[in-house]
Amino acid sequence: MSIIGDFTVPAESFALHHATTAVPEMTVEADRLATHSSTEVLPFVWATGGDFESFRRALDDDPTVVDVDVAEETASETLYRIEWDDEFVALIDDMVDHHAGITEARARDDQWNLRLRFADEGMVTTFQSHFEETGRRFEVNQLVRPRKARQRIYGLTEEQYEALAVAARNGYFSVPRSFSIEELGGHLGISANAASQRIRRGSDTLVRSTLQTDDPERDRPRI
Repeated sequence: MSIIGDFTVPAESFALHHATTAVPEMTVEADRLATHSSTEVLPFVWATGGDFESFRRALDDDPTVVDVDVAEETASETLYRIEWDDEFVALIDDMVDHHAGITEARARDDQWNLRLRFADEGMVTTFQSHFEETGRRFEVNQLVRPRKARQRIYGLTEEQYEALAVAARNGYFSVPRSFSIEELGGHLGISANAASQRIRRGSDTLVRSTLQTDDPERDRPRI
């Protein structure tokens, strides 16, 4: 059974050290559908929460970025298409060669949070040992074994994960709220009532998992 690790790594050892230091309030998140190949590594990243003009200048000056363009933008977020330098591409290739599949990548204030999938726990140890030898420390915060083949970290279903991610990205949880449940439902292609139920069930699953409550109902499958 595969295992998912929640890791932190300094941006200096990964990517965008200059950009995330220059605009520390900006949150950067790799698009979850991004590919990881030698020719196209993490091609799209979302940026939210900071000064976009300053961040764009910082991206242009960041040594890990060869080229950057705006793919989409709104008042609250921007999607960048990035061409990375050869060193970062080689790092991702090295991670893949050591059996790590990147499922999520998020950066803020000069630190990346990565979720990596491995076929078994032994590969996690080998992965960490290899990168410590190369001077890159990937610190593991949590290891989780999904109970179902397509189950994501913290027990969320694919549908719950998508609903929570879209809601958070667009300001549904902000105060004041800037994204309605009707808008969320429209984005997901479901009714507002269905979106509301998905958010409530996903939030319940997330809280129970992260707070590790001892509740016999915790493992009950929910859609």
